[in-house]
Amino acid sequence: MLPFLEGHPGDPGRLHEEGRVTRVAVEVAREQVAALFGARPREVVFTSSGTEAVNTAIWGAVERGEPSAGHIVTTAVEHSSVLDACARSGMDLTVVGVDREGRFDAAEVIDAITADTVLVSVQLANHEVGTCQLAVPAVCAEARRRGVLVHVDACAAAGQVPVDFAGLDADLCSVTGHPWGAPKGAAALLVRRGLRVPPFVVGGSQERARRGGIEDVPAIVGFGAAAAELVDDGRLAIETANARRRTDAIDAVATAVDGVERFGPRDAEARLPNLVCLGLAGVEAEPVLLGLNQRGVAVHSGSSCSSELLEPSPVLRAMGVDAERSLRVSVGWSTADADIEQFATAFPKVLEQLRALRGSAPEEVKG
Repeated sequence: MLPFLEGHPGDPGRLHEEGRVTRVAVEVAREQVAALFGARPREVVFTSSGTEAVNTAIWGAVERGEPSAGHIVTTAVEHSSVLDACARSGMDLTVVGVDREGRFDAAEVIDAITADTVLVSVQLANHEVGTCQLAVPAVCAEARRRGVLVHVDACAAAGQVPVDFAGLDADLCSVTGHPWGAPKGAAALLVRRGLRVPPFVVGGSQERARRGGIEDVPAIVGFGAAAAELVDDGRLAIETANARRRTDAIDAVATAVDGVERFGPRDAEARLPNLVCLGLAGVEAEPVLLGLNQRGVAVHSGSSCSSELLEPSPVLRAMGVDAERSLRVSVGWSTADADIEQFATAFPKVLEQLRALRGSAPEEVKG
């Protein structure tokens, strides 16, 4: 990224030499991202975030739909960007429920499709409990058969497990890069070859007139470089194995503590390798988070985009488990075994201290 931060500031939309240098860099990155996600380079539309990619997909599908139609199908465990964009569309919305592991059923999603449906939007994996939605290919196949656009939110799955856009046979697919080592500000919407959806961001002809605005060349170059790292020499499989080994260790340490349970699937093939969602009995998640932070361990409560909200997790609520007390522990490319050992030491102590405080409070009041 450094050459494009320091020495190559040219607009990739210009024909002068500086512009051609940055244009080549953007197109190389497009090829690298396409290779990671099983897409053609021309199917990759760069965006500033996964949230923008999601909004582009949903808004574009709605605008492209028949004026007489007005119905969207999605599920109760989608990311807030999906649910909010669907709600804002003004169309009738069917939200399909999930089981206790956060999994939706393909038949229920398909049964919700009507003659008025313009879009089905489903996630490939859950961002909070890690559930891999194995029903997605069946949903894509049936929606395509009925002529209904289907969008797959693969932002949580990207860079963690294989994502094959061609194999999914989806019309639209959102991916992002920052959770697995690409810079913040780099993401993409994959758009099936031959499909045209109106641009969400207008005012320019960038990205082949599919997204207005000058490209963030350093971020895009970094996105491509990170994608190339995962493609080379089976690196994705290595990263996945390391992440699963570490989250298994976190799971074992945490659930050995009384009153702690893991939410979501336990089967390795049915969950993302990089995160663990824990339910905590008898103590709020926020004090645990702060206690761990004081000991050099960074975790999160709730979903990835709700740090400023104190509302119960809508994902856990949809699953029918305790939505008030959850802790999300994730690992990434920079995580080392020493970090897991630090968590293993800190977590039981923090819970013990907080529960002791809760136990002593009534006696203090009486005194």
